[in-house]
Amino acid sequence: MTASATSRWIPPKALLPFRVTLKEGTEAFRRWIRGLWFAPDDLKEYAQAEGRLAGVYVPYWTYDSDTTSFYRGSRGDDYYTSENYTARVNGRSVTRTRQVRRTRWRPASGTVWNHFDDVLVLAGNSLPRAYAERLEPWDLGNLVAYRNEYLSGFRAERYQVNLAAGYEMARQIMDTRIRDSIRRDIGGDHQRIDTVKSSYENITFKHILLPVWMSAFRYRDKVYRILINARTGELQGERPYSAWKIAGAVLAALVIIAIIAIFASLDQ
Repeated sequence: MTASATSRWIPPKALLPFRVTLKEGTEAFRRWIRGLWFAPDDLKEYAQAEGRLAGVYVPYWTYDSDTTSFYRGSRGDDYYTSENYTARVNGRSVTRTRQVRRTRWRPASGTVWNHFDDVLVLAGNSLPRAYAERLEPWDLGNLVAYRNEYLSGFRAERYQVNLAAGYEMARQIMDTRIRDSIRRDIGGDHQRIDTVKSSYENITFKHILLPVWMSAFRYRDKVYRILINARTGELQGERPYSAWKIAGAVLAALVIIAIIAIFASLDQ
């Protein structure tokens, strides 16, 4: 990442056009509201009155890289031994045998190579990151070259996470996958990773826009947001809970448990 690449504005290179229509997104939103458990009774009315979908192109970075990682750690292989123990049976002490699992550890080291293609990093701060990540996967193989015509009728956000900061986030994602590949390389039943040294080569990036239907509704002085992947229809959102309904469900469960316990005691 060069200083010039991180300081100047980088225009979008590609995007995914909207596939899920406004009508389809609205119906998915209504189904989601209807399917909520322990939701306040008046939530549907609030959501229908205030909830409106807006189409937004959300900025993302994608990063490609080839990595070489040298590691040191340990491999654990399980084995079983027989162990005697004493148990009380009908008031008497008896000796029994059981199998006990143990682990034999030995040093492990090696090198793993990984190729990363389109590691996706959210470049905006307006969306709840946890919910945005749950909209994945995106069909990035269908990206098309950016043209202003695609933005007609939709809002497009500018990125707020710059290229360098996005790359550090991508490195964290890559590191998780690198460690997964190291565990596979170590093998055995258990793995310990002590040190990892990775080099990154052939690094490339793209600024892309991905389509999201968004909605927000206010319920009792708090705003709840809904996100829909406008390619797949995947919906993620925030929602309120009814404390009364939860308390009623807990009470009903306790009553059922008490009834089962009473009948169980009568059978003895």
